[in-house]
Amino acid sequence: MVERLDNQTVEIWTEARQGWYLRDSEAGRPAIEKTYVFAEYNAAIGFMMRVALVAERFNHHPDIYNQYKRVTIIWSSHAAGGVTNLDIDLAERTDRLALEPSYG
Repeated sequence: MVERLDNQTVEIWTEARQGWYLRDSEAGRPAIEKTYVFAEYNAAIGFMMRVALVAERFNHHPDIYNQYKRVTIIWSSHAAGGVTNLDIDLAERTDRLALEPSYG
């Protein structure tokens, strides 16, 4: 089983990353969240699809919310009951995906 990181470790990670913060998920477990804002709706949807493809490859799926040009991503591990190293890795991948050009 994947081990949950303690909140202090996660907070140190979020302080070093722009836009990420530690919060409780709707399920009541610790999660990391970030909202991205894109130039247009198609860019936001393209980003969501790229995140979905990476998530599927790792069989680890975030909560994703879209409001027009805004996309919120929330990473947390159900089985571990909080944030794990995999969540951190996928959050960093998510940041890189946000920098990719959109073709909308």
